[in-house]
Amino acid sequence: MKGEQAAVLQRSAVRGRSGHAVARGLRGAVDALEQVLAGLATGVLALLALVVVLAVAVLCLVGVGLLLVPGTLRLLRAVADRERARVSRSNRPLPPAGAPPLSLRAAARDTVVRRELAWLVLHATFGVVIGLLGLTLPLWVVQDVTYPLWYRLTDHAPSVVFARVDGLGDALLVALLGLAFAVVFVVLGPLIARLQSRPGVTLLAPRGSDLSRRVAELVTTRAAALDAHAAELRRIERSLHDGSQNRLVAANVLIGAARRAVVRNPAAADELLEKAQAATEQALAELRGVVRSILPPVLDRGLADAVSGLAAGSPVECLVELDLAVRCAASVEATAYFAVAEAITNTRHSGARLVQVGVRTEAGELRLRVADDGHGGADERAGSGLSGIRRRVEAHDGSFRLDSPAGGPTILEVRLPCGS
Repeated sequence: MKGEQAAVLQRSAVRGRSGHAVARGLRGAVDALEQVLAGLATGVLALLALVVVLAVAVLCLVGVGLLLVPGTLRLLRAVADRERARVSRSNRPLPPAGAPPLSLRAAARDTVVRRELAWLVLHATFGVVIGLLGLTLPLWVVQDVTYPLWYRLTDHAPSVVFARVDGLGDALLVALLGLAFAVVFVVLGPLIARLQSRPGVTLLAPRGSDLSRRVAELVTTRAAALDAHAAELRRIERSLHDGSQNRLVAANVLIGAARRAVVRNPAAADELLEKAQAATEQALAELRGVVRSILPPVLDRGLADAVSGLAAGSPVECLVELDLAVRCAASVEATAYFAVAEAITNTRHSGARLVQVGVRTEAGELRLRVADDGHGGADERAGSGLSGIRRRVEAHDGSFRLDSPAGGPTILEVRLPCGS
């Protein structure tokens, strides 16, 4: 009796393990199909980018393509970063590579760009082909398994094995072939997904030199963040000491003088109290200004409202385009707000008549672009607030780009990780 119970339990355990194995296989096949489809999408993007790169390379031979090199390098980096994000979901994380070099000479010396070009060629060819193969097998499964339901609509099977279908029996054989394709995909699907991702894992992962450079960049931005923090504390201290504190001291002196003059000269006491009240109001106004410079209260309503408020108070016509799908961290939104505020303020000195502000969230980043039609020549090294904006942006591991040639236009672009 015990032996029979043990045999039953053993058979149940075997069936349970078999069921779990089948479930794991199906989940693996579904995950593989998702990875292959995403890889096919990035493969198509890589193919389009490869066409652009080749076209620009040909145009560089006659000199015209040199003007298109910066945009092409940004396109290459954007496509590669999209593949890094895709691979990170199923393999070890691959961090974004950051801003690319914008000159042909710098790109030729950059090992990351060279590896991205190698990946682009492989993924645009091998990645697309293997992605199509990985997509074809599930399509064959669907059409062959369902063929008995619609075989009367055609006398030819949707398969290379059977040339002609004579009745339900042949249609059922086609369905069995579809089940065989399903088994093949369950077994080979994960392998196809890994093969498709292999060039990205191999070529887009940071190397030792890249990590060293990244560490050096982080050390530099950390030092810049500490300097910016210290400078901000000094600015706040000066604002409080030279402004509000002096006003409050003056108000205190006036109030003391008014108390002593109340009995002897009530008219003079009233005048002194009026001056003390004026000094107190000025101190409060300066305190509000200091508080707003730390974290503007308008940001409580969101960055979109804050930027719209800046545009409404702009000294020149300001067009705003907003596409903010999510809220970012308060410090990130504050940095973006101050960047827009500084760019709009600088238009007073540029002779601009129109400012265009674009703010959007895309690919996990907060991206802003401010362009004006002024005479240009803005230089962050000249002691302007632009250098402070750069320090703020780099403290968040973001990127800051200023393009302001003599004669204009001036374009300021900022990218900030939209994290916490």
